[in-house]
Amino acid sequence: MDPLQGAGRAARDGAEAAERTAETVTEHPVFESIARGGFVMSGLVHVLIGWFALRVALGDSGQDADQSGALNAVAAAPGGNVLLWIGGLAMLALTVWHLAEAYFGARWADDDRRRLTHVVKTLGKAGVYGALGVTALRFAAGGGSDSGQQTSELTAGLLGSPVGRGAVVLLGLVVLAIGGYHVVKGAGRGFEDDLRPPGDQRISMVVLVTGVIGYIAKGVALIAVGILFGWAAIGSDPEKATGLDGAFQTVASLPAGAVLLVVVAVGVMLYGVYAVLRSRYAPL
Repeated sequence: MDPLQGAGRAARDGAEAAERTAETVTEHPVFESIARGGFVMSGLVHVLIGWFALRVALGDSGQDADQSGALNAVAAAPGGNVLLWIGGLAMLALTVWHLAEAYFGARWADDDRRRLTHVVKTLGKAGVYGALGVTALRFAAGGGSDSGQQTSELTAGLLGSPVGRGAVVLLGLVVLAIGGYHVVKGAGRGFEDDLRPPGDQRISMVVLVTGVIGYIAKGVALIAVGILFGWAAIGSDPEKATGLDGAFQTVASLPAGAVLLVVVAVGVMLYGVYAVLRSRYAPL
């Protein structure tokens, strides 16, 4: 046998073995159970964000209504650091599962359009859970920081040039698109495709209500963030781009904004409840 052919065959055999191992690991019940814990941790973070946003609406802005504020609250609770370690690792396991699903799901798709859509959506989810998992572990290790301040500092660095301002506008448009996607997914009940139908009708109704309201509320919050990025770029003012907490503060300052923020805050908390339910009914 030609040495090059032999090396090529060995490489193919090694790749196939690695692929089988990855599929076996991600389908193992223990790994799946750990990954489901990532949904629970995400749910807890969203419930806390919604709670802090509700407090902003009622005039109490003592805690940042974003993921850094939520993770700070968890870290400050008794046993919070342990929970952050467990939750962070669980979200990283969920990230690995989504990466595997992006690869294997793409292979099973029956046309290029569905394959591309599946890969983009699944990699997007992997990125979200991966970022939140890493952030949770940083807080667990005592290295947390203010995400709103980080966003403002990053934006300030970009706004110094026309290319940077264009990048901020593009980022705002991406966030707007993601927010719109959440609204459409909630209003159209598209999230039901992500779940196995619960057998109990009462649980099904809870899943439906929390999913519809939760997705729409989260979408509205993201749309507000996207608008602020655009506003920051147009006015060359990085202080406008302070992430989710800044978006909630801005909404609260509008006429009748407090009422709107109460609705959104309750919706974000319901999204957190939906995420916890998803840990039970999402097919992994």
